[in-house]
Amino acid sequence: MPQKITDTAQLSCNQGTTPSNLSVTSQNFSTAEGKYIATEQDKQANTNIKPFGQCKLKPTSGGYLPCIPAPTVWQKTTEKDTINNYKILTEDSFCMCGTGGKIEVADKGHGEKHEIKQ
Repeated sequence: MPQKITDTAQLSCNQGTTPSNLSVTSQNFSTAEGKYIATEQDKQANTNIKPFGQCKLKPTSGGYLPCIPAPTVWQKTTEKDTINNYKILTEDSFCMCGTGGKIEVADKGHGEKHEIKQ
């Protein structure tokens, strides 16, 4: 069973040059190991999803342009479990970027296993 991800989970983009950390702002009461659990509403550029260094889809003569995240909708969320009626993100969740990259979970942000029943 996929595990929930939490605040400070590490995200990566297959077109970015560096990972970034997720920031959970969708809720402030449901936690795992003292960190807020992420939901499908945690998809705002520069608030929840920080830039991934430089974007490989934006080459210039001097290198790549800086990443400007353009997340769309989280996919592969929980089917039944919700927080505030928002589906929960798991280590299998991903989000496509409007620029063309795929944002995925590199590290779920906590060490303990939290199984999700679906």
